[in-house]
Amino acid sequence: MFTFLSPIERILVASRAVWFYLSKIFWPSNLTFIYPRWNISPADLLGYIWLLAGIAACVAIYFLRRCFGRSVEVAAAFFVATLSPVLGFIMLFTFRYTFVADHYQYLACIGPIALASAGIVSLSNKFAQYRAVIVSAAVLIVASLGTLTWRQAATYSDIEMLWRTTLARNPECWMAHTNLGLVLFEKGKIDDAIANYRSALQMQPDWWDAEYNLGTALLAKGQVDEAILHCEKAVSMRPTDPDAQVALGNLLAQKGWIDEAIAHYQKAITVRPDHFLARYGLGHALLEKGELDSAIQVCRSALLLRPLDADCHTTLAIALEEKGNPAEGIQHYQKALELAPKSIPTLTNLAWLLATSRDASLRNGPKAVELAGQADQLVGGTNILVLRTLAAAYAENGEFANAIRAAQSAMQLARMNGEDSLTTDLVQQIALYRLGMPYRDTVK
Repeated sequence: MFTFLSPIERILVASRAVWFYLSKIFWPSNLTFIYPRWNISPADLLGYIWLLAGIAACVAIYFLRRCFGRSVEVAAAFFVATLSPVLGFIMLFTFRYTFVADHYQYLACIGPIALASAGIVSLSNKFAQYRAVIVSAAVLIVASLGTLTWRQAATYSDIEMLWRTTLARNPECWMAHTNLGLVLFEKGKIDDAIANYRSALQMQPDWWDAEYNLGTALLAKGQVDEAILHCEKAVSMRPTDPDAQVALGNLLAQKGWIDEAIAHYQKAITVRPDHFLARYGLGHALLEKGELDSAIQVCRSALLLRPLDADCHTTLAIALEEKGNPAEGIQHYQKALELAPKSIPTLTNLAWLLATSRDASLRNGPKAVELAGQADQLVGGTNILVLRTLAAAYAENGEFANAIRAAQSAMQLARMNGEDSLTTDLVQQIALYRLGMPYRDTVK
């Protein structure tokens, strides 16, 4: 939920923030990317100390102007006025997790720094005999600040280091846990990513984005049922988020609940018509359901959004092949291989079509052997469907001895895996190869 502050709460935040920023200019210790969020309560009398200190400072500046002129007044006014848009009077998204950030005062710090610099010059002029000491002290301070800046800059050298450092200095920062989880997920450290997402949800249980991210990470671990629970929570919290809808649709499709998956893909498309993954997921689900015309239409629309997506070309090719248009399907298989030359499904599907099509004009034995051989090398000779396809390709190319060996290897694997239906098909295909006959698919 977005943070709403009452007028008095905004004043309390602003008064404390002014002193916070001023202190970081002259004593830049314990710097962090995201500072802990203060607990602001109008009922807490201690919270008014910063406001009272600000009022006292204004009174002091007013009366001391006789001694120091208006320089202090101008510097203070510049500092506060420049900071005012980020002090809390205007609600910012970042107020969900912090009220202050170092970069908010980059421009505002010019005022106090200019005042301090002018003060050093005035001192050196007034005490000319100590000018060397004053200048040396100033140089030492600048050098020290430069060293601290160099050390702080190292925090930003790597995104993972940034979020780990932030958590070391602000352990309750749920935003840092979430962002670190995203970094770790991209690096393939799924368990660590899940742990950070869970920590974020413990600190901020009503945050839908963390539910969605956790669901995605659990899916990568193969924990589909728990992933569905978290994605359902994300969708219930933010039904207008298309990414959460697509994530839930993908999970439901993986469970075989195609109609439910289609409903979520359609909701995502309603929210964002140009959402490629929603259209691709919908096309794939429609293909699984056997609604070929709709699948083809949706896949074509998805490719208009992302014409260089290899998986979508493959899905469209399958739908076209099953619809009885293998010639156009071959074109999309070939395009998919241009984009992803090592795609096992694409290599296998295209090789199968070229080896087993009932249309003689489409068959190409040598090319089928080449493609199926590439797929077999990529999987190390352990994939049943690839071996079956390689056997069919050999048979189409007239290499029946090789076809029998490949089909027998596939049959052994099928028996070991308990795939009885596939074993029966391979027995029949081997019988054909022994007779010197290639296999023909039933799809035209």
